[in-house]
Amino acid sequence: MNRILFSKTGRAVFISHLDLMRTMQRAFIRADVKIRHTEGFNPHPYMNFALPLGVGVESECELMEFELDGQTDLAALPARLNAVMPEGIRVREAYTSDLKFKYIKWLDMEAHLFYYNKVHPASELETFFASRELVIEKRTKRQTVSVDIKPLIASLSARDAGPGEVLLTARLSAQEPALSPAQLISAAEQLEPSLAPDFAKYKRLNVFDKDMNVFR
Repeated sequence: MNRILFSKTGRAVFISHLDLMRTMQRAFIRADVKIRHTEGFNPHPYMNFALPLGVGVESECELMEFELDGQTDLAALPARLNAVMPEGIRVREAYTSDLKFKYIKWLDMEAHLFYYNKVHPASELETFFASRELVIEKRTKRQTVSVDIKPLIASLSARDAGPGEVLLTARLSAQEPALSPAQLISAAEQLEPSLAPDFAKYKRLNVFDKDMNVFR
């Protein structure tokens, strides 16, 4: 399967997943790269994204797979797509891979946490997340359930990044079950409100398989 690795930063973080799909379809058309479509009255392109990103979250490691209708030089594809991409979306690599997205297990992320009227050293956050268990209320489509997110955190560290700012980095379970960066901060909001930031921004850095190998 053909695949691209791309970043989504800056103003592009406000593009929803549905709009991202449309953006990619138009980019391939403008770059004159033909993607294979389904047959029938309402054909759809063969495109699939790994771990759809939430609005407002940056990423350096987004993955999309697709099928080509014809021959295309994958080595030249990033430059062709970047020439027609909107600001903030950049294709870093195009290649083929037989690994299925279901084998993604972990992801690295960072969160910049801002405290406007209070100061909490990074060590307090590390101590909090080092707790034996972190049971939070997690909402699903049908109900609210209690979940211990501690097993979903492979590693976590924090450091003071400036006045009123803490940089939190963590390796989290990516799927089955998933723990989003926002849910990580929700643990502080629910269990230790004094540690909850006034504002947070997140970035996904990399994805890994169950053996902690970089997934591509």
